[in-house]
Amino acid sequence: MAKLKVGVIGVGGIAKLHMPGWEQSPHTEVIAGADVSEKHLRAWQAAWHIDDGYTRPEDLINRPDIDIIDICTPNGYHTELTIAALEAGKHVMCEKPLAPTPGEIQRMIEARDRSGKMLMTAQHFRFGENVRVLKREVEAGKLGDIYHARSWMLRRAGIPIRPGFLLKKQSHGGACIDIGVHILDLTMWFMGNPIPVTVSGVTRTELAKRDGAFSIWSHDPIMPEMDVEEFASAFIRFDNGATLILEVSWLLHHNTGGKTEDMQMWLYGSEGGAHWPGNTLHDSDYTRHQMYDHTLLLTDNINEPHAQECIEFAQAILDDAPSPVPAEQSLQVMRILDGVYQSAAQGREVVL
Repeated sequence: MAKLKVGVIGVGGIAKLHMPGWEQSPHTEVIAGADVSEKHLRAWQAAWHIDDGYTRPEDLINRPDIDIIDICTPNGYHTELTIAALEAGKHVMCEKPLAPTPGEIQRMIEARDRSGKMLMTAQHFRFGENVRVLKREVEAGKLGDIYHARSWMLRRAGIPIRPGFLLKKQSHGGACIDIGVHILDLTMWFMGNPIPVTVSGVTRTELAKRDGAFSIWSHDPIMPEMDVEEFASAFIRFDNGATLILEVSWLLHHNTGGKTEDMQMWLYGSEGGAHWPGNTLHDSDYTRHQMYDHTLLLTDNINEPHAQECIEFAQAILDDAPSPVPAEQSLQVMRILDGVYQSAAQGREVVL
């Protein structure tokens, strides 16, 4: 069987983590890339031995031999590139967040439906081994009805310094949309993707504008033109009565345990609770007045998550299976994140 031909748009950042997956998949071959920076493009081509490169993404999208477009650009460019690729008859895997606003995701869904092609959000945390093991326990009913969750993704000094993250015209937001989308998508997936109905949120920038503020990932200073938030928190209500507390930050006086970030999720259900990434289950036997804690063993031995998402996307295309991360689920995630920004601006809870 001929391999699916892949074209990558935006090769200077996250695309480097996608490439091993496209190479490991027995069904795909990357044959071209596109980037507005010719310097980044040529370096990527040399590193991965790719012959064809374009500085205009439309030249890549319109190639008739391309089957899959992998979009790895800053957030603000996702929508138009995705719609153009779908309309050109390509399957699309697009980096998170799928689009900066719910309305733009809806436009993507409509373009997907017109094209009959597959659209997937690259939410790579769903593809980790410890996530898959815990998800199976949740789906088996070990937690019962999940009625509350707490989630956070907190960094002490992990602010990205590129304009694609710090300028609203390119990113449409800061930590909330950049890393909040990771832990929020993961939590909602574990909760069964309930429909959000209200959001109460706040956003702040307290530390990034201080003299000497820094990022552990760069010696360059934080650009003074930064106009997005470094911190956000929210309380979300869902249509099934469940609730969620969310906290995200690039810069926070928080003990991350010596790691670059502290990312955790707690799930609380009628039959038990769970923690990730500790992969523990917690339940009680009320007839015996006993409490139990269980640690799950990792058994899947799958690839690095960024690679695994590429592999499973290609396999789903060949199997004519549903998208591994449907755009409809990303739409609900973005409704919440957009609601956080609305609530912060209005100073009150908002109805979605």
